[in-house]
Amino acid sequence: MPLYKNCRLRTGRFSQRGGIYLLTAVVKHRTPVFRDFVSGRCVVKEMMNAQHWNQAQSLAWVVMPDHLHWLMQLEAASLESLMRQVKSRSSKAVNERIARTGQLWQAGFHDRALRKEEDLLASARYIVANPVRAGLVKRVGDYPLWDAVWLHNHQPPSSPPL
Repeated sequence: MPLYKNCRLRTGRFSQRGGIYLLTAVVKHRTPVFRDFVSGRCVVKEMMNAQHWNQAQSLAWVVMPDHLHWLMQLEAASLESLMRQVKSRSSKAVNERIARTGQLWQAGFHDRALRKEEDLLASARYIVANPVRAGLVKRVGDYPLWDAVWLHNHQPPSSPPL
């Protein structure tokens, strides 16, 4: 990816503690590495580690064969450091698992701040329905690499102030 495109992704990026973001990261060359369930779980483990370390609270996520969508509330981290850590650690784990070397993820990531309660639920629905829209499964529950806090009787956070 040319440098200017990478920089353009960061223009205007702001990390607000308590802010809710929809993050998307893509595997380099769109290689479907996460068709392998255990490789996909390596990414899930790193998102859960970020939650354990109070960097982000996961609200909804799906690991697709070649990308990740993650709806989260930012805690004690910046967006850049959070994604750098998740991508770096998951790359190392996946590379070890499937005996590969080199870069796993495309440089950068896309982020969108959510500001309204209805955006939160609509974004969560979009995320978990991604495997159905992609034709990977007929029902959301048939896809193994997704989750949402609403399934665990947790109250989702209120939207950050405008």
